[in-house]
Amino acid sequence: MRHQVGHYLEQAALTQAGQGWRPLSEEEETEDAYVIKAEMPGIPRENIIVEMHGNDLWITGELDKRSDKVLAQRKGRFCYHARLSGVIDGDKTEATLDRGVLTVHISKSGESKPRRIPITGGYDQFV
Repeated sequence: MRHQVGHYLEQAALTQAGQGWRPLSEEEETEDAYVIKAEMPGIPRENIIVEMHGNDLWITGELDKRSDKVLAQRKGRFCYHARLSGVIDGDKTEATLDRGVLTVHISKSGESKPRRIPITGGYDQFV
């Protein structure tokens, strides 16, 4: 619910600033990557720009006209922004558009991946 309220507040700020609308999205952090999915129904990939600026992901673009296939679809400019924590490997970022859903997969750098630290020394068993 907090995510939805945040989405609506950000959407209102974007609209007031003249920047358009924010696509519905979900963010997931796995052990070795960040995965962001954003709904882009009816938007051709030529109209979508995905950019990384440091740890900031920006998805921007424009939908020229309303599609007959999607009733509640918005039109005009859209903007999505996410600030990612940790160290990322920007060179290993991939974006795919499938059935109206844009998926951006951003690999974490080896430095930011959680790893188990082996314990050395001491006794193997308590005697």
